[in-house]
Amino acid sequence: MKNTNHESRITNHELAALPPISEMMRTAGLEPKKQFGQNFLFDLNLTDKIARSVPDIQNQTVIEVGPGPGGLTRSLLATGAKKVISIEYDKTTKPILDEIIAVSDGRLEVVYEDALKISDFGFLISDLVPQVSICSNLPYNIGTELLVRWLHLISQSSILNPQSSMTLMFQREVAERIVARVGDKQYGRLSVLVALTCDAKILFNVPATAFYPKPKVQSAVVQLIPKQIENRKFKIENLEQLTARLFGQRRKMIRSIMPGVDWTQFGLTGTERAEELSPMKFLEIAKEIKL
Repeated sequence: MKNTNHESRITNHELAALPPISEMMRTAGLEPKKQFGQNFLFDLNLTDKIARSVPDIQNQTVIEVGPGPGGLTRSLLATGAKKVISIEYDKTTKPILDEIIAVSDGRLEVVYEDALKISDFGFLISDLVPQVSICSNLPYNIGTELLVRWLHLISQSSILNPQSSMTLMFQREVAERIVARVGDKQYGRLSVLVALTCDAKILFNVPATAFYPKPKVQSAVVQLIPKQIENRKFKIENLEQLTARLFGQRRKMIRSIMPGVDWTQFGLTGTERAEELSPMKFLEIAKEIKL
């Protein structure tokens, strides 16, 4: 039988012995690429804090999108993730990630692919994997789109379930939209889609000075836990279309945007605006009206 505790201590010692991320980047001759939305975290204390936020990480296969030079990757491994699967588009980071793979005790796999082209994680995951979570410092330019795709997976009864979690870095403005409730000025389409599929909260803010290069915006780490959806499956596509249509003209009354609808069947007058409708009311409408 393997002495896993002993091996884990050896692995973590080897991880800790790796050079600082900034030094590894200089050695590899790498700089963040603006076209990929890259803003790297060099502070391992901060990446450790993010990794420690992943619930039950020791029993999770953690999917990471955009590892870059592997700061958060190192922290996920050091915190005890059962396995880490990192999806990276930029192959120039390979020399650095290869060094981390070498001291990962087989717990790190890097897939060089465009995350937007991966519609499901099923082909990455063994049938033997008990639980899957996502933890990423998401590239700013694709973060929201990736989140919506993952909400699709949850609504379709996929590998993401109430025992999973998503611990994700976003621009602070996006984070506030994710957790917004009816009555909040940030409440919108993304708020509705999240509220119907997950329990979401902002864990902590991250200052712009924590990144290289320093972005012009503040960031925040958001955690989303998939809900136990009744009957597990519902058509999130209908919700996407409805919320896009109504929030697209959010200052107008809903009867002006969709004049042919009998709003009284939903207990509404039609004089309401999108920002006044609860997520459950959007779901009720989406189940009856096909756009």
